[in-house]
Amino acid sequence: MATRLQDSPVAPMHQGFTPPPQLLGFLTVLGRVLLCSIFFLDAVGDKIPNFNHVATDVMAPKGMPFPHFQLAGAIVFLIVGSVSVMVGYKARIGALMLFVFLAMAACLFHDFWNAPDAQVQNQMIHFMKNLSMMGAMAFIMGVGSGPWSLDALTLKKV
Repeated sequence: MATRLQDSPVAPMHQGFTPPPQLLGFLTVLGRVLLCSIFFLDAVGDKIPNFNHVATDVMAPKGMPFPHFQLAGAIVFLIVGSVSVMVGYKARIGALMLFVFLAMAACLFHDFWNAPDAQVQNQMIHFMKNLSMMGAMAFIMGVGSGPWSLDALTLKKV
């Protein structure tokens, strides 16, 4: 039975300031929600309501085969991945889904190396933003979702 932080899916903090358990739990929830709300809102606020436009006018011109099918898959990755990470249930899998989405979006849609001169800086910013969020997803894949998560709750019941 996992009752100590060292036995949980969270990496222990060995040096420096260690927040009290309540603060650590709050910070992990806050971080997961702030990090992943953009993916959920992108799916339900843009990609779903503008499905045909995104598939036809954004994805198809990039040469993507079966853009409607691929967009549906992207929406699944965005919703399932973001909810998974936000609630901390199978968060490592959810983070992997978002990592894959971000890697593909960065390379296919923010390819600043192919952009016209006027768009290079903007596309590079978007590319680097995706890389930074990929880093956050890699972090979650490595250390887990934290003490206030369904993953931690499930671990304690085992």
